[in-house]
Amino acid sequence: MAANFGELILLLGDHHTPSRTHTIPEPFQRMLVPNKMQHVICTGNIGGDAAEYERLKELVGNGSCVHCVAGEYDFGGASGGGGCSSPSADGGNAALNNLPPSFPETKVIQLGSFRIGIIGGHQVVPWGEMSALAMVRRRLNVDVLVCGWRRKTGVVEYEGGYYIFPGSITGAYSSHDPKVNPSFLLLAVQGTNIVCYVYELINGEVDVSKTEFSKQQ
Repeated sequence: MAANFGELILLLGDHHTPSRTHTIPEPFQRMLVPNKMQHVICTGNIGGDAAEYERLKELVGNGSCVHCVAGEYDFGGASGGGGCSSPSADGGNAALNNLPPSFPETKVIQLGSFRIGIIGGHQVVPWGEMSALAMVRRRLNVDVLVCGWRRKTGVVEYEGGYYIFPGSITGAYSSHDPKVNPSFLLLAVQGTNIVCYVYELINGEVDVSKTEFSKQQ
């Protein structure tokens, strides 16, 4: 699969389990099988159970990368850069208490020709404002900014950069949107090109849409 599509990256976030919802919807669980993706990007609010983080690690198998940042309800860590994610210095205590490790506020990784930044989104004021997100993208010096918190799913091109919003994998409600369709994204990265597949659960059926874009020179 990876040989045909390039590097496959799963984008998800805003689980909010078990506080707002119980689990990832069954149709999505059947689709998210281990060893099909090379990376996982998580925009935070993974929930209070370490099992959710362990499940993300299982999806990409041993030696692959899970890249998580802190949401507003996570146990956040200090700001950090790229590389494969790992528990922070207190990760051992977190494991003993069955809590996920703490994560950085932002992270930057390199995939193909793209520098990709990741942020939970709650830090950006005004919330969800594209001009404010553009300032974050420029500060991180990235081609693509993956942002959580905002429940509307998809890809936005704005001021010379791309912004990707995975939405909530569980369909967890937010303070500004009580009804949310569960969603996640898959990116297929091949050099200077990205194909983005958006999976959204609507009335019990999985709807799939596709967006393609290239690195801007």
